[in-house]
Amino acid sequence: MLSKKENIQYSRHILLDEIGIVGQEKLKSAKVLVIGAGGLGCPVLQYLTAAGIGTIGIIDDDQVDQTNLQRQILYTIDDIGKSKAKVASERLSKLNPFVFFKVYEEKLDVDNALDIFQEYDIIVDGSDNFPTRYLVNDACVLTGTPLVFGSIFKFQGQVSVLNYKDGPTYRCLFPDPPAPESVPNCSDIGVLGVLPGIIGSLQANEVIKMITGIGEVLRGKLLYFDSLTLQQQILNFKKNEEIEVDQLDDDYDFFCGINSIDLEEISVAELKQNLKNYQILDVRTLKEYNNFNIGGKHISLDTLPKRTLELNNQKPIVVCCQSGIRSKKAIEIISEQRNDLHLINLKNGLSSY
Repeated sequence: MLSKKENIQYSRHILLDEIGIVGQEKLKSAKVLVIGAGGLGCPVLQYLTAAGIGTIGIIDDDQVDQTNLQRQILYTIDDIGKSKAKVASERLSKLNPFVFFKVYEEKLDVDNALDIFQEYDIIVDGSDNFPTRYLVNDACVLTGTPLVFGSIFKFQGQVSVLNYKDGPTYRCLFPDPPAPESVPNCSDIGVLGVLPGIIGSLQANEVIKMITGIGEVLRGKLLYFDSLTLQQQILNFKKNEEIEVDQLDDDYDFFCGINSIDLEEISVAELKQNLKNYQILDVRTLKEYNNFNIGGKHISLDTLPKRTLELNNQKPIVVCCQSGIRSKKAIEIISEQRNDLHLINLKNGLSSY
């Protein structure tokens, strides 16, 4: 039942014959969990809040960084260093006081995913890495929860609705994850600032359609969007009946080829305090290195397999890239050829230096 103030707040929805009072009450009764309060999560959260989703969960263990502000429009420069999930919920509460927010300032993992997902009607994935995407998919399959998927890459984005009415899942679309170094994230290659706003809005649109029962949902369809040409394509895909998910994977990082070896890491703060005790190996491209570096030796990741003999074992080697992803692959490559080196990964890369 909508209150008098809610009727005013949602009057433009209620005027739509396709939604009306009944549809708005469905939105009020719905519970939606948003994975990540970053580039995609910000517009998803804003529009679901404005639409009047009754309960919105926000799970994100990250803090606001200045590099986020170019596209994560829920935050201001005053929020740097603060919890994204907490800041988002506080700001969104001012947009719509009729929405209840449940905040999880923690990382989604195999230990908490199933328990959390069981509380919600729909999951929206705004994550930016493949281990989380496969974890979210599998947890949705096991809990029988529909999933609204979105992803962005430089100037392109994708949206789909998965595990909806016995439809295909993320594993039907992408049975195997790509090699870790083949799909860098936005910390490595950049992203057009408005793109997550477009894709996130499309994700929110799918959520509203599912709850109210209007329109045609992207079930078994992958929408591809190019922001440079404004071209859209919708690709159809079917459920693969041979793919079964009966439990969560023990290690999604390992499944996606990440951290397949024991990995020692060091934070930027720790490195700065003891820089003289380490050698630096930068595995970014030459262009990235010339734009900014902290010294040391530069060997790009693509030439590294032929150049590992150039490294010496006089001091531990801190391997770095922009975000900490390519450097992990570099350590794996070096370790296959050399066992006399003490290799350490720079956690989260030079983006936080």
